[in-house]
Amino acid sequence: MSNISKPLILGVSGASGLIYAVRALKYLLAADYEIELVASKSTYIVWQAEQETRMPAEPTGQEQFWREQAGVTVGGKLRCHPWSDVGAGIASGSFRTLGMIIMPCSMSTVAKLAVGLSSDLLERAADVQLKEGRKLVIVPRETPFSLIHLRNLTTLAETGVRVVPAIPAWYHNPQSIEDLVDFVVARALDQLDIDCIPIQRWQGRK
Repeated sequence: MSNISKPLILGVSGASGLIYAVRALKYLLAADYEIELVASKSTYIVWQAEQETRMPAEPTGQEQFWREQAGVTVGGKLRCHPWSDVGAGIASGSFRTLGMIIMPCSMSTVAKLAVGLSSDLLERAADVQLKEGRKLVIVPRETPFSLIHLRNLTTLAETGVRVVPAIPAWYHNPQSIEDLVDFVVARALDQLDIDCIPIQRWQGRK
């Protein structure tokens, strides 16, 4: 049984870098958080391209799939939603949450959120966070940013969205790809006041 009072929504879009979502799940579930996960339609294609792995379409299969990817078979609570299920609980403002993080976040998702379009459950859930004044964090994974990308990101930032680009630091002396990824994930979760990743933080000059 999770000891966290409200769930956190984790949105996974079709941007490259699904390892960010996997590492976030690893630490959140280990810390006993309750996660409502929704992956966009294009996420299925990215999994196939990046890992040559097929993500199940049905929620039960997805829950097992994500737990296996994160290496956390027990702990926390994970509920997966089909991208097309716009009638899910997380599509309503009456469904209370800790907030939502979209990681990785594609520029297509950024653009739709910036103009208020909700074509699937991920976008609708994010739009709900905006209209309810709740915390929304996005981790854009694109380079370089075009002027259109920057304007859309600015629009979201002006509405209170926290924008945490997938840009790692080096002062913590990373030894692996996971170290680089974990730093970005930790900084993203910091925006939601969640501290469950053991990273080396800046200590200042000694």
